[in-house]
Amino acid sequence: MAKLFSFTSMRDRWYRYFFSFSGLQSVSKDLGDGTIMHCWIPRSYKPYKPNLLLLHGFGANAMWQYADLLSHFTSKFNVFVPDLLFFGGSFTKRPERSESFQARCVMKMLEHGFGVRRMSLVGISYGGFVGYNMCVQFPEAVERVVVCCAGVCLEEKDLRDGLFRVSNVEEAERILLAQTPEKLRELMKFSFVKPLKGIPDYFLSDFVNVMCSEFVIEKRELIRSILKDRSQSRFPKIDQPTLILWGDKDQIFPLILGQRLERHLGENARLVVIANAGHAVNFEKPKEFAKHLKDFLCNDSFSSLSYSSSFSI
Repeated sequence: MAKLFSFTSMRDRWYRYFFSFSGLQSVSKDLGDGTIMHCWIPRSYKPYKPNLLLLHGFGANAMWQYADLLSHFTSKFNVFVPDLLFFGGSFTKRPERSESFQARCVMKMLEHGFGVRRMSLVGISYGGFVGYNMCVQFPEAVERVVVCCAGVCLEEKDLRDGLFRVSNVEEAERILLAQTPEKLRELMKFSFVKPLKGIPDYFLSDFVNVMCSEFVIEKRELIRSILKDRSQSRFPKIDQPTLILWGDKDQIFPLILGQRLERHLGENARLVVIANAGHAVNFEKPKEFAKHLKDFLCNDSFSSLSYSSSFSI
């Protein structure tokens, strides 16, 4: 019998309505060479407003990760929310899988597609890798950056040294790219301090089928690209004022990586640790998360921010 109802599809339609209601419109741009990027952009661009780029992590498309934040920023910024390659409506036929390629595609879309040459950005998890790389490649384009639970300072040897809960990259792929209700529950346990319990298999299977079944091979290659030949000795510094946001109980990218990044960046960075939150800190502590983003992005003076180098709620 054909499936008559999909909670995931219904929720996705609601997010589309909400993004449209918030003053954004859905646009796809052909970047050439077989690359298409989808992005939510302001329906009415205001030149007097600063620009804000929101970059998502692994999981569903960008709407699911940023819907709760839109109301905090659309009145103050021209907000741009792209789907990164192999998520949502974005894809490429090119073979590149690195975060540096993702960063170039995002910048090309913004600059040549929408005329945006200067912005602040927020990157959650994988989006933090892409956002950091944008700071490296296009330092004149990024004013401020928020890196949230993104282990950009990790090294390839960290996996061998037991820093992570998983023992190898294959195990990480099976969890991050969950293809069964059991693996999705495991991902939730890794991502949340208090994951929801008692969710029927039907709803989890529906989410996997709608949101997680496309581009699995390509996403696996994205994960492998993150770890390949990564070492801190070759890790570039950025000069932009940087807010590092982390959940104190993150099991995917442990807090030690946020502390490592703060030491690496020195006086340009501030680490804010949110208590009783895991990797999905934007979902578990949305009010605290939004407050710290606003304090940082809307404050004219980075040095005047009131937190110490590590601040817990």
